[in-house]
Amino acid sequence: MPTLLARSPITPAVTRPEGVRVRPFPRVIGADVPVPVRDGRHVPYANFDYAASAPCLEAVHEAVTRALPYYSSVHRGAGYASQVTTSAYEDARETVRSFLGAWRRSAVVFTRNTTDAMNLLAHAVPAGTSVVVFESEHHASLLPWKRAVRLPAPATPAEALSAADRALRSCPIGSRLLVVTAASNVTGELWPIEELAHVAHRNGARIAVDAAQLVPHRPLDMTALGLDYVAFSGHKLYAPFGAGVLAGRADWLRAAEPYLKGGGASASVGETTRWAPSAEQRHEAGSPNVLGALALAAACETLSPAWDDLAAREEELVERLRSGLAALPRVRELTLWGERAPRVGIVSFTVDGWNARDVALTLSEEHGIGVRDGKFCAHPFVRHLLGEDRSAVRASIGIGTDEEHIDRLLTALAALTAR
Repeated sequence: MPTLLARSPITPAVTRPEGVRVRPFPRVIGADVPVPVRDGRHVPYANFDYAASAPCLEAVHEAVTRALPYYSSVHRGAGYASQVTTSAYEDARETVRSFLGAWRRSAVVFTRNTTDAMNLLAHAVPAGTSVVVFESEHHASLLPWKRAVRLPAPATPAEALSAADRALRSCPIGSRLLVVTAASNVTGELWPIEELAHVAHRNGARIAVDAAQLVPHRPLDMTALGLDYVAFSGHKLYAPFGAGVLAGRADWLRAAEPYLKGGGASASVGETTRWAPSAEQRHEAGSPNVLGALALAAACETLSPAWDDLAAREEELVERLRSGLAALPRVRELTLWGERAPRVGIVSFTVDGWNARDVALTLSEEHGIGVRDGKFCAHPFVRHLLGEDRSAVRASIGIGTDEEHIDRLLTALAALTAR
């Protein structure tokens, strides 16, 4: 068989001058796109909806453009373009593995998004597995499980550890899985995932982490943290091309029947079918989303050297936003563990006397500000925080956010609450 190219020409190696540490600050496309407002003007868009879907990094756009001339089928073609594309696709898998600090023998399966990844894991867990999950999860992590113990939202991180410990100890004999978010998509608060991993392993369980809201803001090292599985989405990582990842221990995935049955998942087909032995092949049936995988890998490569600068910048902007919101008497921030809990750039709030949808529409139509309103695909958690069946407004910060955006949002809310 022909040997695949050692390195694809569409994923060139990055060269840096000797002794020079290059720390580029990434840029997103559309950060200054003009949008219409009610008085007839056009203003630069203030995007506060990064937690739903982040815009495309310039470097991601460039990577996809670079790949398109070589785009072809992967794994089964002998032609040059197919070999180039296959090499780039597998390079992307290794880039993601490095980005996550995953063990070298871990499976890295490309999926559509976090929801798809968690449903794949739910499909692969052994029959009778006991799953423990908190009600504060996003629906992607809350709903896929056939047999789950749902814990109430904990009042403190310490309570999260003790509740998980009690629940896992009470599970029947057999395989066990603890499912938890790394960063809340409602409050932005960081969960103690390393400590929860210790709790899980102490009780003979594995831990699966929804990292969709963490990896766009902070680095994650699966090996150092002791995580068995991690799921995340490219569209929240500035790679809006429809790819996600499930990474982690391969044994359950290798033992399960394919998530989708079709070409690529099978080793041989006749009177009986023998499935591909590797977790990646077995659960990536059909022609994969090659461009999505390349886009996701490009985002990983772009963000990795910039973490320190990005985190410092985000903390400044989050403090500016939260301080401003706290000064508005009719605005209440949602929090599970209090105002001092560490968090990423996600802030949700309510406005007394205003429906969340009306707040969002007013901000958009009068000020060119985009926020999210609703229950954020976390209905039980939002109900827990609000104590009733209400919705909230969410402002999430990303690479394209600046001080003017923060100040415009605060000024707009001050005017709105004065009505």
